[in-house]
Amino acid sequence: MDAYLLLITLLAIVIVIVGVSVFKWHAFISLVVASLFLAIFSGMSFDKIVTAYETGVGGTLGHLIGIIALGTILGKMLAESGAGLRIANFFIKVFGEKRLPWAMFLSGFIIGIPVFFEVGILILLPLIISIAKASKKNLLLIGLPAIAGLSIVHGLVPPHPGAVAAIGIYGADMGKVLLYSLIIAIPAGILGGPLFAKFISKRVKPEGEPKTIIIEDKDDSQMPSTGMSFFIILLPVILMVFGTMAGYLTTLIGAGKGTEHVFAFIGSPLIALLISVFAAYYFLGHRLGITKKQMKEFTEDCIMPVGSIALIIGAGGGFKQILIDSGVGATIGNLAQNFELSPLVLAFVIAGLIRIATGSATVALTTAAGIVAPIIEHMTGVNKELLVIVTGAGSLMFSHVNDAGFWMVKEYLGLTIKETFKTWTALETILSFSAFILALIVNAFI
Repeated sequence: MDAYLLLITLLAIVIVIVGVSVFKWHAFISLVVASLFLAIFSGMSFDKIVTAYETGVGGTLGHLIGIIALGTILGKMLAESGAGLRIANFFIKVFGEKRLPWAMFLSGFIIGIPVFFEVGILILLPLIISIAKASKKNLLLIGLPAIAGLSIVHGLVPPHPGAVAAIGIYGADMGKVLLYSLIIAIPAGILGGPLFAKFISKRVKPEGEPKTIIIEDKDDSQMPSTGMSFFIILLPVILMVFGTMAGYLTTLIGAGKGTEHVFAFIGSPLIALLISVFAAYYFLGHRLGITKKQMKEFTEDCIMPVGSIALIIGAGGGFKQILIDSGVGATIGNLAQNFELSPLVLAFVIAGLIRIATGSATVALTTAAGIVAPIIEHMTGVNKELLVIVTGAGSLMFSHVNDAGFWMVKEYLGLTIKETFKTWTALETILSFSAFILALIVNAFI
């Protein structure tokens, strides 16, 4: 029976992969079909299948949907107001021409916290191209560190959708994931960013011309100050850390339980992001002369793409619930314990395989989390926060031709396919494995 359950689970994962890559179905459709296949062939009764699926979707999205929407709005306000460019220019000024790769890495890392990877590239690309031309340096030396900063944050750090989805599925603590992910993402990003860029820029000179993006020039009076740009970008992070340390802070100031609850409430991801969005509306919008109508349009523009991500994440939650209710989770869990497989290694490998097959980091993260979550239910001593990070690390590896990010980097930096493999694919794999190894080291000490 165990072998049969494992076989149909494997076939369900194959359905996700074939649906996305061969039939070109949306990942949501592939995940729904795979979930139904698994439920029916594992012997679940028909009257329980839909209920189990809906419970999984609701349980995952109930926690997430507001966080994803608010994070997207915050990112849009940072992009439209010029706050992202302000921060990039600040790092370039501080680090100077000799340390430009480090400046670009930090720019990508900070800007990447509240914005999607694609938006971050659009903010930074005009700057990357103009710096490369002015300094007569290889475009890769300037561009790859920025891309590494954006990518590592996108894969590991909340409030990005993949990380937040895994937090919900595993039942991890958002504040702790945020702290651990920053500790792990910075050294991993340095390896895949400035250090790798220095190595590869001596060996690869892009043959094509980078794709220029025209962004309206803003004069200083139309842009927020550097201090305000940093404040708005880091505000949700500060508030979430504040919430995680609520108990400690309350003891420090000698206040009662009521104060601790207020701190925890303000620091919950939903409220932290809501406060940050209103701060952005005022300081990056109203004070810079952006009208209420324009801000409403920005909000509507960026909310539309959230629908697709929400559907994928919800379907991942439904898949997880079918795995639990069909008994597959318990079977895989028993096998993992018999073979003494670490859940951290299992999550990393499963996420990596799904990423290579489907090309989507979000699909890899949510599907892998759905498979591993039932396994750890009966295990003790599993660090759920590091489990989120290694699943995210696995979802970054070996980006190739089935990944939209691969083509985006290829086109915008003017690379050939061979050059994109040597640069972007290698960079993503370095980020993936270094974050995984660092997470294992942290796990050994915690």
